[in-house]
Amino acid sequence: MARVGFIGLGNMGGHMARNLLKAGHEVIGFDLSASALEAFVAAGGKPARSGVEAAQGAEFLVTMLPAGQHVRDTYLTQSGLAAATAPGAILIDSSTIDVATAREVAAAMPRPMLDAPVSGGTMGAENGTLAFMVGGPKDAFDKAQPIFQAMGKTIVHCGGPGNGQVVKACNNMMLAVTMIGTCEAFIMAENLGVSAQTLFDVTSKATAQSWAITSYCPVPGPVPTSPANRGYTPGFAAALMHKDLGLAQQAAADANMQASMGAQALAFYQRFVAEGGGGKDFSGIIEMLRKG
Repeated sequence: MARVGFIGLGNMGGHMARNLLKAGHEVIGFDLSASALEAFVAAGGKPARSGVEAAQGAEFLVTMLPAGQHVRDTYLTQSGLAAATAPGAILIDSSTIDVATAREVAAAMPRPMLDAPVSGGTMGAENGTLAFMVGGPKDAFDKAQPIFQAMGKTIVHCGGPGNGQVVKACNNMMLAVTMIGTCEAFIMAENLGVSAQTLFDVTSKATAQSWAITSYCPVPGPVPTSPANRGYTPGFAAALMHKDLGLAQQAAADANMQASMGAQALAFYQRFVAEGGGGKDFSGIIEMLRKG
C-alpha cells in the first residue's frame, strides 16, 4: 500500500480520498474547508495543515481542484510542494482545467505528472466507478494503476501531457449536446401525446440510444436513479457543465476550429445558469427548455 497526499477534499475529492482509504492506502489530506477535512478525518484519513504538509513524503500526490488557476497556484506558487514528495513520486491532477495550463504545470514539475480528469459525477466518485482520462508519461501511468483502480473503473491512457484534458473537453461537449437534444425530444413527445415511458422504451434500444437516455434520462420515471427523480439534485451540476463547455470552446480555438454545436450548448447552459439553474443537475436544463 502507498502513502498518498490528497489536496482538495470537496464533493468529488472527498469521496475519492475515502475510496483510497478503503483500499488500504495511507492518505494524508488537506482542504481549505474545515468541514471537508473533518469528514475526511472521520473516515480514517490523516489531516495536514497545508498542501506541502500533505505532500511530504508522499509516493503519490493527488489534487482535485476547481479550476486551472487553483492548479497553477497549488503547484507553481506553493514553494516546494512537488519536491516535498518522495523521490520517484507521481503527481496526479484530477481537476478539469484548460489544456494549456495542464501542459505548462506538468512541464515545470520536478516529478512525473499526470493530468487525469474524471467522468462519472459525485455518484461515480462515491461508488469508485469513475472514468479517468489520463495524459502524461506511460511509465508513470502504469505505476499509478493501483491508485486509479481504487477510485475508478475505467482508466485510459490518452497520450502525452494535457491529452487527458483534451479528451475530457471532447467528452463533456458531446454529453451536453446529446443531453439538450434528448431533452427537446422528450418535450416534443410529451406535447404530442406520447408518454415519456413509451419514448424511453423505444429510444433506449433504438439508434438514438445514449447514456443521456439510459443512465441519466432527464424526465422522472423511466430511470429511477436519474437526478430527474430527485428534483434534479446534482450528480453533475449545470454550473460545472457550463465551465467545461467553456473549456471545450477554448480547446477548439487552440485547435483552430469552430465547434458550432458545442458553442450552442454553451449558450444554452449559460442561460440556464444565469436563470438560477447552476446548482441543479445539468439534465435539469429540460425545465428551461420547456419554457421555450
